[in-house]
Amino acid sequence: MTPSHPVQACLFDLDGTLADTAPDLAAALNHVRAQHALEALPLEFLRPMASHGARGLLAVGMQVAADDPRYPALKDAFLARYLTAIRVHTTLFDGVSTLIEHLHKTAIPWGIVTNKLSTYTTPLVAQLPWPHQPGCIVSGDTAAHPKPAPDPLLYAAKQLQVAPEHCLYVGDDLRDMQSARAAGMRAIAAAYGYCGHSEPENWGADAIISHPLDLLTLDLMS
Repeated sequence: MTPSHPVQACLFDLDGTLADTAPDLAAALNHVRAQHALEALPLEFLRPMASHGARGLLAVGMQVAADDPRYPALKDAFLARYLTAIRVHTTLFDGVSTLIEHLHKTAIPWGIVTNKLSTYTTPLVAQLPWPHQPGCIVSGDTAAHPKPAPDPLLYAAKQLQVAPEHCLYVGDDLRDMQSARAAGMRAIAAAYGYCGHSEPENWGADAIISHPLDLLTLDLMS
């Protein structure tokens, strides 16, 4: 893929793209299940919904939708538990540190754009072993509207002082691709991430990568 504009900045989703947060999210969900005398669910069953946060995990783990009267209390319990154990088993995906090192050496700024609220984004990002710090961190409550709206990505581009058409965004969910498209950025699907129950091939991405370092094999940086 040859871009019409050279990429001058790389933006990334957090959960399922830079960091494997599923183990700690699943642990929080299983803590809630235990409070209701339910057996723990296996990580691999819960992993596909990890990018969808409390709503997605409670839907599959407690069989409650957001409009269920039980949902607010279950959500509060889930989030409270998650905040107390936000980085017990969470790690950066293999290759992420090397990718960030490459971006740093080639003077390409990078940033994080996530729908995770800042209450959870801030402590998690602070505890992860980044080789270099992101140039911006945009949470779900930073901009006027979260993804799939373009607002968070446009906000990030402004923070990095790079025009949107010179940015790319990497994410593991359809709404990531929708947000990138709406912002006028290149959209890269991270097939190694959680991806929900849909296929990245159907997201309309400019490219699909199966490993973080695959980003460097794309003809995007010149």
